[in-house]
Amino acid sequence: AKFGAEDAYRMYFTPNGVEQATRTSVAEHRAARFAALGVRSVADLCCGIGGDAVALARAGISVLAVDRDPLTAEVARANAAALGLGELIEVRCADVTEIDTSPYDAVFVDPARRGGRGRIFDPEAYSPPLSWATAAALKAPRAALKIAPGIPHEAIGPEAEAEWISDGGDVKEAVLWYGEGIAPGSFRATLLPSGATLTAPAPLPAPPVGPVGRYLYEPDGAVIRAHLVADIVERCGGRLVDETIAYVTSDVPYSSPYVAGYEITDRLPFNMKRLKALLREREVGVLTVKKRGSAVEPEELRRRMKLAGPNAATVFLTRVAGAPTMLIGRPLG
Repeated sequence: AKFGAEDAYRMYFTPNGVEQATRTSVAEHRAARFAALGVRSVADLCCGIGGDAVALARAGISVLAVDRDPLTAEVARANAAALGLGELIEVRCADVTEIDTSPYDAVFVDPARRGGRGRIFDPEAYSPPLSWATAAALKAPRAALKIAPGIPHEAIGPEAEAEWISDGGDVKEAVLWYGEGIAPGSFRATLLPSGATLTAPAPLPAPPVGPVGRYLYEPDGAVIRAHLVADIVERCGGRLVDETIAYVTSDVPYSSPYVAGYEITDRLPFNMKRLKALLREREVGVLTVKKRGSAVEPEELRRRMKLAGPNAATVFLTRVAGAPTMLIGRPLG
């Protein structure tokens, strides 16, 4: 799933290595950005099993791939050889904090974000810590740091451009970009596989909140993480249904790669019995359940509805002006 069948069947993996590796689509996007910036050599620090190094090499960039774990470094070396990229990828087993990166056009750092107890959420508990990675990035002409997409915006320094990347609608990671050709303080959401990119030069003001209109829009997760929902609100001439919920509503249809759109047919206070009666009346046999701001589990709701019939519907379990609400509709298009 991460590397594609053609590469995966030739590659070598460790359990931690494949868990933490960047999926090919994301690595290729990042490598293309480096190449577009004129980068021809990269020091890939904390290279893991080599997913990013492979993408960089295929973009024509020479790579120094560094990892302190001997087995992981050997796997990265074996993968470079197996994919015919050994001449472009030099693998070194070393502590990344001791590497001189000055001979390279750019630095890429992918700190370990998993420990013995699972995922690490504190950026200073990364290995190496985010503060060290940021200092290393600021010394380089250009740099990128791979971080968890849930990083608080206040943990991002003003020198960085912050980019959130989703693939097939799932948010995969965030990247902090530094150096020449980068817009410091800006925010970006990139959607793969299309490559559609939404940007803002600085944090956006809070969008307006208002009543539910005929249409509802569900922004892509990368747009939400990048705090660019206000941009969507402005583009569609709409408003939020609740100040704490990332659902956008408008009175006219709006089409965009950054949202999934729905036409709303019913708005009800949250009530299971009323929903069940409405679905039975509409002969709904296929129900898509979406939720934001609700504790109800979609599978439990579907089970209790005892669906039957030839029709389909989508129900949103959310809050509207603070009140638990059910919105029923169908996808646009």
